[in-house]
Amino acid sequence: MPSLFRKKDINELVSQSSPLKRTLKIWDLTFLGIGAIIGTGIFVLTGKGALTAGPALSVSFLIAAICCGFAGLCYAEFSSIAPVAGSAYTYSYIAFGEIIAFIIGWDLILEYALGAATVSVGWSGYFVNLLDNLGVHIPTVLTAAYGTTPGTTTYFNMPAFIIVIIITWIISMGITQTKRVNDIMVIVKLAVIILFIVCTIWFIKPENWHPFSPFGLYSHHNGINTGIIPAASIVFFSFIGFDSVSSSAEETVNPSKTLPRGILLSLLISTILYIVMTLIMTGVVKYTTFAKYLNAPILAVLANTGQTWLSIIVSIGAILGMTTVILVQLYGQSRISYSMSRDGLFPEFFGHIDQKHQTPFKGTWFFGVITALAGGLINLNILSELVNIGTLTAFILVSAGVLWMRHSHPELHRGFKAPGVPFTPIIAIIFCITLIAGLNWETWLRFVIWLILGLTIYFSYGRSHATINK
Repeated sequence: MPSLFRKKDINELVSQSSPLKRTLKIWDLTFLGIGAIIGTGIFVLTGKGALTAGPALSVSFLIAAICCGFAGLCYAEFSSIAPVAGSAYTYSYIAFGEIIAFIIGWDLILEYALGAATVSVGWSGYFVNLLDNLGVHIPTVLTAAYGTTPGTTTYFNMPAFIIVIIITWIISMGITQTKRVNDIMVIVKLAVIILFIVCTIWFIKPENWHPFSPFGLYSHHNGINTGIIPAASIVFFSFIGFDSVSSSAEETVNPSKTLPRGILLSLLISTILYIVMTLIMTGVVKYTTFAKYLNAPILAVLANTGQTWLSIIVSIGAILGMTTVILVQLYGQSRISYSMSRDGLFPEFFGHIDQKHQTPFKGTWFFGVITALAGGLINLNILSELVNIGTLTAFILVSAGVLWMRHSHPELHRGFKAPGVPFTPIIAIIFCITLIAGLNWETWLRFVIWLILGLTIYFSYGRSHATINK
């Protein structure tokens, strides 16, 4: 009877040749990371976050960034040990064994697919608003999933569905095309953000920062959690996706050095921009103003400063920003399912490499269509928390894996060594557990149901078909 904790031999794993094409360099990876991070956080979540923490939202972003930073150091070390596709799934296969690897792989599929679907709904909101400003109107029934807005009849979110299908097509065409599209959109997105900063920083009124932290670290009123820590749990979603950079290992040039630098650079640049943007936004307008602009908080700043001419440009930046988030998450998801298929835990269908495009073509389209339908048909306001719990679980396992590998395989070559071990991974784990503890019980229940479904697939198919049996 095969063991549930069979481990992959790291030397054999690294020596395997890959049919994927190596073209990604350090700035490509940095742009992939920025593409995954900067989007929903700045253009959507800053409104809800400001109402939860006040001007201290900048501290909430810093706390979420520190959590991701410590986890990022662990990802960077693991990616330098095992520069192969699969991210936390592959790392867990090496450190803890097959059953844990399958669970985390299944978990990552939830994170990337549902995360992309959630962001596609936010993308749709900005896109519909932009078209309205230009005098083009999409029928209301095709702008949101059924039951999304009380009192408004909607059946299907057509823009969300279409953008996911378009991005799936781009990814299926090959990593070179994916890289070019992402790089162009990230450059435009960063240009829009810098333009916004330059045009609005002069309108800051320091009195709007007082009181800086109206709700303290944590408070609970009328069934609502407020304060710096609850806001950190909200904006944590903003950083989700940077780990998908590590799933590109087999398409990266000199991955043991390039991957760690790309991961950490993208986190650093994104964190600085988040904090600067948050301080400007809460300095220009009183944080309570964002209650009227929850879906597009940046527009509150532009309306207050009279720079409405910027609104169309910012809307385009928001659309491009969220487009890159969807692109990187769907890209990471396709590489996770490819790795699991290659290992026999998923059917061969998901690991088939198209000879013309050198991509896992069929698997990319399978999950792309499912994600598009989820964005079009499901009200994802509640389910988005599932993305957070999935990501935090992955962070915990990768951090624990670095601790274990330092103990069990101290002789392995590490192109990058996380500083401060054992403290760095322990701090990452503590931060992640703290944020998980803030999630509601419904999220835990849905997560358990998802895991039960995954384990059913593992025991009925994956365990007996695993290539490690051969």
